[in-house]
Amino acid sequence: MTTTVMILGAGFGGLELASTLSERLASEVDVTLVDQHDAFVFGFSKLEVLFGHQNAEQVRIPYREISTPGVEFRQERVLAIDPGTRHVVTDAAVYDPDIIVLALGADYNIAATPGFAEGGFEYYTVAGAERLRDELAAFRGGRVMLAVLSIPFKCPPAPYEAILLLHDRLVARGIREGSNLHMVSPQPSPIPVSPQTSAALERAMAERGIAYTKRHRIHGIDPDAQVAQFKDHDEPYDLFIGIPTHKVPDVLVEAGLTQDGWVAVDPVTLETPYAGVYAIGDCAETGIPKAGTFAESAAHVVADGIVRSIRGAGGLASGGTGLCYLEFGHGDVGRVDVDFHADGGPTAPLLGPSPAYAAEKAKFGAARRARWFGA
Repeated sequence: MTTTVMILGAGFGGLELASTLSERLASEVDVTLVDQHDAFVFGFSKLEVLFGHQNAEQVRIPYREISTPGVEFRQERVLAIDPGTRHVVTDAAVYDPDIIVLALGADYNIAATPGFAEGGFEYYTVAGAERLRDELAAFRGGRVMLAVLSIPFKCPPAPYEAILLLHDRLVARGIREGSNLHMVSPQPSPIPVSPQTSAALERAMAERGIAYTKRHRIHGIDPDAQVAQFKDHDEPYDLFIGIPTHKVPDVLVEAGLTQDGWVAVDPVTLETPYAGVYAIGDCAETGIPKAGTFAESAAHVVADGIVRSIRGAGGLASGGTGLCYLEFGHGDVGRVDVDFHADGGPTAPLLGPSPAYAAEKAKFGAARRARWFGA
């Protein structure tokens, strides 16, 4: 008897899980992959849009290109989930699958930071990257503040990549001398799991004259006065860029699946307290940062669990592994290979930075596009 699997969300985790189940279980499962959007965008592509290397259409990979055997994609918005009965309601149909995998990612709560919606910019969405790109084109120099507004957030290196690439852009335009760049984060270091990478990023910022304030949070901005509000003082800016506060999608809160803000899962199996309901990627709380390759690793854990539930045997991947490419500017890219479950504790060595990893990063994206979309 065929097992029906419904994957809610077609990001890194959902796409990798669908491909893996197709490979490993073939005719034993029917997979329905649901996403409210019509196309996938790699997170790092938003930097390409921000700095004008690609436009929004160029970074979109339409879901209609999915040709994975046994996988049906449906563009629908999830309206309700009953995890106890595994009942799903979308804006187009109702479903009662044997297994549900929640891979809906994280949403952005722009309103969580007073003044941000009115006077700030972000680049974590394609539309936001386009808006900031146009603002940068008109920018004539001044005080730029880039702030991480809350943790956790997707792709921990992304704020530091943006500030280093922004330095390069201002240099190329001849306005760096008349500009001040300030990076602000509540974290104790750029990449806490990797002291080597953190040191390299801090060194890169210092060499470029980029101010860096850690262990501090901005509580709001005043767009009229153009000041960022810290706990005990205000600082002026001419351009404010924020990494917005993240939150779990509302439909998961309404389903009673969250605990302390995110979907609670068994750290080994990634199953929720409800039988046959798993959660992977940015919507789940696993103690691991929110990033695409960690969602990909989590997909392998759940795939093992589904294989075991169908066949009654099989091992279980440990998960917690991933790699990240970091833009250091000047054409240099670094690579960090992370293993949160390594013997003796997490490991995250830095390779590079060098131009060689820029080519490797391009191959990384191309390989996943080919695997997930056959393109």
